[in-house]
Amino acid sequence: MSLTDENADEANPYLRDPPTEFEPVAELSADEAEQQVEQLREAIREHDRRYYVEGDPTIADRTYDALFSRLQDLEDAFDCSHPDSPTRSVGGEPLEAFETVEHVAPMLSIDQSGEAEDVREFDDRVRREVGEVRYVCEPKFDGVSMAFVYEDGSLERAVTRGDGREGDDVTRNARTIGSVPQQLHGDYPDFLAVRGEVYMPKDAFQEHNRERIERGEEPFANPRNATAGTIRQLDPSIVAERPLEVFYFDVLEASDLEDSHSAELERFPEWGLRVTEHVEYADDIEAAIDYRNRMLEARDDLGYEIDGTVIKVDDRDAREELGRTARHDRYAFAYKFPARAEVTPIVDVAVQVGRTGRLTPVALLEPVDVGGVTVSRASLHNPEEIAVKNVNIGDTVRVQRAGDVIPYVEEVVEKDSEGHYELPEHCPVCDSAVERDGPMAFCTGGLACNAQLRRSIEYYASDDGLDLEGLGEKSVRQLVDAGLLESVADLYELEREALTELEGWGETSAENLLSELEESREPPLADFCSALGIPHVGPTTARELAREFGTFEAFRETAENDPERLEGVDDVGETVAQQLHDFFTSEANAAAVDDILEHVSPQETELEAGGDELEGLTFVFTGSLEGVTRGEAQETVEAHGANATGSVSGNTDYLVVGESPGQTKRDDAADNEVPIIDEDEFRELLGEYGIDLE
Repeated sequence: MSLTDENADEANPYLRDPPTEFEPVAELSADEAEQQVEQLREAIREHDRRYYVEGDPTIADRTYDALFSRLQDLEDAFDCSHPDSPTRSVGGEPLEAFETVEHVAPMLSIDQSGEAEDVREFDDRVRREVGEVRYVCEPKFDGVSMAFVYEDGSLERAVTRGDGREGDDVTRNARTIGSVPQQLHGDYPDFLAVRGEVYMPKDAFQEHNRERIERGEEPFANPRNATAGTIRQLDPSIVAERPLEVFYFDVLEASDLEDSHSAELERFPEWGLRVTEHVEYADDIEAAIDYRNRMLEARDDLGYEIDGTVIKVDDRDAREELGRTARHDRYAFAYKFPARAEVTPIVDVAVQVGRTGRLTPVALLEPVDVGGVTVSRASLHNPEEIAVKNVNIGDTVRVQRAGDVIPYVEEVVEKDSEGHYELPEHCPVCDSAVERDGPMAFCTGGLACNAQLRRSIEYYASDDGLDLEGLGEKSVRQLVDAGLLESVADLYELEREALTELEGWGETSAENLLSELEESREPPLADFCSALGIPHVGPTTARELAREFGTFEAFRETAENDPERLEGVDDVGETVAQQLHDFFTSEANAAAVDDILEHVSPQETELEAGGDELEGLTFVFTGSLEGVTRGEAQETVEAHGANATGSVSGNTDYLVVGESPGQTKRDDAADNEVPIIDEDEFRELLGEYGIDLE
C-alpha cells in the first residue's frame, strides 16, 4: 500500500500526530520491533517527501527527530539496519577511496552560448530535422551533476558525472542528503536512472562559509566549489553535516519511459524526486528566449545559484531522432547568463580571528566576476575602514582585487541599510571581550581562544617559530579536529598510536614528527620567544630580546613588571613593549606559557658578534644535528655574518641536512639547484673559516 492512499494515516500510527515518547526497547519482542521498524521507516520516508519535495511538512521538527531517534534505537538493539533505511543518512565509516563505475547511459554535456542568435540557430536546426516541436525550459543549475540509479524503487548507487562515461561511486555520501530518497514512492519504474544536480543553497553556503572563516579555515569560493568539495569527502559523516540539496531534471534510462520529458517531470514528485518549480513550456524559440531573460532578472531572488537556462525538446521520439555528438546531446541548448561583474550585494559579514587575536571583518557576497575570477568574499579590513566607507549588510558594493589577488570592497554603490556594520563587542569564537587598538580590534582571549589556537600552533611550528617540519596548516587542522591538540603544550603529549590512527599518517611520518618535537624541547631563546606569536614580535625582535635578557625568566619578568625597560631594546618601542606587557599579564596567556614550559626549557643565549667570515651566504637547515640544535647552528652562522632562513629559495647557498630531514626542503633545493650538504660537510665548511660549531 502506498502512503498516499486515503487510509495510509490510519494504517501507520507514525504519520499523523505521532508520539514523541515510546515504550522501552527492552520490552519489545522481535516481531513487535520488526513491525515498528518498518512503520517508522515508511513514515520517515513520507515525512521526508512532504518536507523536501512538497515543501509542506505535517509534523514538527521535534517530533520528526523523536521518530528518527526511535528508529536508530530499534535498529541498534535488534541489529536490523538496512542500506535503504533513513538512518543511513547520518554517514558511516570513512572510505579509503571511491570506486570508479560505468554509467548506465552517457551523461553528456550540451551546447551553450550567451548569444540569442546562437539559440535561434539551434531552433532552426531542430525544426529542419524533426519539424515542429515544443520546448521545456528549465534553470541551468550551477552545482554538481550526478546519476542516481534505483532498482525496484531502492537507491542502488549514486555516481558523479566524471568524464560522462564513468564516474565515482559516491552512494554513501548521497544517502546523507535529505532530498535523496532511499526508497521511491508511488508507481515507479522497476529500473530508473535519473540525472540530478547536487547543490548548496545560497543562504546555507553563506552560513557555512561564515563558520569556516570563524574557525580559521579557508572559505569556499562559491556554492559549486563547496558542493564539489563536499560530495567527494571520503568521510560520509562530514557530508551529513553539510547543507546539500538535489534537484532532479532528466531520465537517463528507465524500464518504462514516458513519451515526453514534461510527463517525466510531472511524475518525479510522485516518486519522491524533487524538481524546481521554475519549469515552463515554450511553443517557439522566442518564448524560450523570453523565459531566459525573466530568469536572469529573477536569479538573485532564487535560493540557489543558476548560470543560465536550458532549452530541451520535449518529445522523446524527436530527441532520439536528433541524436548526439561525442560530447553533446543535440536536443538541448543552454542559454547562458553573463557573469556578474564587480558590483554585488553584501549578504552577511563574518569576523575572522587571527593568530594575534586581530579581528578581520569579511564581507560575504553574492558570487561576482572580478577580472575573470569568481569572488564570494572580500576584506573589509578593519572597523575604521568600515566606518569611512559606511558599509553594511544589504548594501550593494563594488569589489576590486588588490594586486589582482586579494578581493576588497572598494565602495558602496547602492545604500540599502542604515549606518555601517559594527564589530561585535565579544569574540565570536571564545566570547572574550574585544578591545580597540587604533583602527584595529583584538580578541583578548589569547591562547585560550580556539580560533587563535590553531594559528598559534601553526606559528609555533613555522619557520619563524621552532621550525617543526611535520606540522603544516593541514596537519595542525587535522590534529585539532581530532581532539589531539587543545593547546600548544599538547604537542608534547602526542603519542605514536594516536597519530597513526589518523588518515594519511604512517609509522614514518609519526616518528619524524615525534623526533622533531623531542628535538625542540631545548630551543634557543630567540626561537622560543618568536614561536609564542606575541604581536609584533617576530624572529628579528625576538633575537634582540634574547641578546638583551639572556634567559626567558628574565625577559618575562621584565615584560610583566617593568615594560618601560623593554623600550631600550633595539626593535622594541612603546607599542611593542605594551604588547609584551599585555601578553604576559593575561591570565590565559600566562597559563598557556606555563603549560608549554612544563615540556620546554629555552636555552640561555649569548649572542655576540663573531665576525663577518660568512657574510653574503644564506643557509637553510632541516633535520636534527648532533650535539647542537638547529637554532644554535643558525645563531652560529648569523654571528659570523651569514643569513639563516626557514625556507629554500633561489637565494639559498646551502641546505644543511641532519637526521630525519623533511622532504619539502630537499625538493625545493633540487628545484632551485641549491647544494645539499650533510652535517659533516657543514662542519668542514665552517672549519675552513676557523669557526667551531660546538
